[in-house]
Amino acid sequence: MHQRSVRPRRRARPRNVLPFPRSGRVHDEGFASRVPGVAHLCGHDLHTAIGVGVARTLARRSDQVRGRLVFVFQPAEEPLQGARAMLDTGVVQELAPREFYALHCSPYPTGTIAVSPGYGLPGLDQVRIVVPGGAEAAAAVAAEVAGVGTVGFPQNLAAYRADFDALLDPGMAASRQESVSVATWTEPGAGGQPTVGVLLRVWPQERLPDVRAQVERLAAAAGGHVTFQDGPFPALVNSPELSTAAGTYLSTTLGPESVLWARASWPYNCEDFALFLNEAPGAQLYLGVADTDAGMDGAPHSPEFAADERAIGHGVRAMTGLLTHRLTALERTGRPSPGRREGADRP
Repeated sequence: MHQRSVRPRRRARPRNVLPFPRSGRVHDEGFASRVPGVAHLCGHDLHTAIGVGVARTLARRSDQVRGRLVFVFQPAEEPLQGARAMLDTGVVQELAPREFYALHCSPYPTGTIAVSPGYGLPGLDQVRIVVPGGAEAAAAVAAEVAGVGTVGFPQNLAAYRADFDALLDPGMAASRQESVSVATWTEPGAGGQPTVGVLLRVWPQERLPDVRAQVERLAAAAGGHVTFQDGPFPALVNSPELSTAAGTYLSTTLGPESVLWARASWPYNCEDFALFLNEAPGAQLYLGVADTDAGMDGAPHSPEFAADERAIGHGVRAMTGLLTHRLTALERTGRPSPGRREGADRP
């Protein structure tokens, strides 16, 4: 997100809602928030319904399930705390899964599902810069740091959808193999010195040291002091082999027109499923939940997020088939999954 203004006013920390205009339309009064200014805008209720649906379907077919499936209903995904909390209990490591899969709703059309072999979502680095001088000096540093970004956050739904569609276009995706997304804000600091807050989302993650060095140089030029987060949050990187295998299987069972192939990473968000993928290889798939004819944008974090509930059944069918297929494949090969670390290959 580029913020180039140097006006000496305080900027609030970015909220987790897309900066799009609102029409006030409500798609379903039964599900609408009753708290003014507060809403659930990411589709986690759909994710949960699909997870329960897959579990119930497989429970009815338990005689056909060859192996073990564990369903993870993770809390606190938005603040990037839930996966770490679960890993800290040791239960995931004790189970030693061979593969991990996740499903997240997306603004692609209902009836489609996207895979992203070798790509995913950037990590998150949090930076604080204490700036000598007043609010104008801090705003100037914030604008300089924002200029490090190579992509600007879409400012309306049409641009947002265009960025998602660009991931599917080989030519456009080729120009988006690297990205730096920057959000900045200013706030009062200790002793009256203003502080610049920075969120960096860098893809691929190997570029982060260079981007940090750029931020340090800009801060030093203004006499500022930089503090970086200890251990930035890692990027989510889908297994190329398992994502491709999932897309190939789903193309065969659902039809090739139902499977979308993303050839670049979405640069504006991060996801703590990344921590699970550090334990075992796997893939996050993107379920289309949009029905534009009905005005349902399917865009997570949009202020008027609405999803086509027909996507729930589609997600249940797709994931039920994929998971049973992967269990059968693992049983047949008897080998660790691609990318699986030595000594942790039991189901």
